[in-house]
Amino acid sequence: MTATTLLFRDDAYAPSCQSTVVGVTPEGGVILDRTVFYAQGGGQPGDVGALLRGNGDRIEVTNTVYGPDRSQILHLVGPEAAALLSAGEPIELQLDWERRLKRMRVHTALHLLSVVLPYPVTGGAIGDGDGRLDFDIPDAGLDKDEITEKLNALIAQDAPVTERWITDEELDANPALVKTMSVKPPRGSGRVRLVSIKGIDLQPCGGTHVRRTGEIGTVAITAIEKKGKQNRRVRLSLVD
Repeated sequence: MTATTLLFRDDAYAPSCQSTVVGVTPEGGVILDRTVFYAQGGGQPGDVGALLRGNGDRIEVTNTVYGPDRSQILHLVGPEAAALLSAGEPIELQLDWERRLKRMRVHTALHLLSVVLPYPVTGGAIGDGDGRLDFDIPDAGLDKDEITEKLNALIAQDAPVTERWITDEELDANPALVKTMSVKPPRGSGRVRLVSIKGIDLQPCGGTHVRRTGEIGTVAITAIEKKGKQNRRVRLSLVD
């Protein structure tokens, strides 16, 4: 079985790439040997965009997900469109880049939010220009304006965002790196990807991020909701 090479892990800013069809599924998933499309997971939606064939046909990708064993990525195009493709066919992938960039900005902003509110994270989601984190906070009293101010102050530092890998054993020796209670870092490959915001934050993450916090732009905390006795949902949005 040919595993899909995840180009977005090395360059989240690549909007397109050349690839080759490995196979298709009856449900309408296209398996490629390499991809710039992020597969749904960790609260981040799967990328959308298009597959461009050599004859000029454009096939819309409505979602991107992992296959059953997570070594391959499925680009969902529907059964009829998938049936047009055959193994070995060269394909060009084109991301809906505007949507991806918004998700990257929101994702990095949520990492900063976990610094402003240093509580265990019980859930989260990334949208197209907005997102939210759920926190295990025994006592409420959160102020939207105060959180917004602190968050934008961190963004204004324009800190570089980088990634590196550590072994499973290194992560086990540093359990405090994991802030999320509901989503655990993927295991099985023997190593875990860390996303670092220089001087501010370090945590396991497989998602896509901007290169510097300044690229996030101004954000606002739009709502703080009570979701249980000790659970607070904090929503943010890109101002632009």
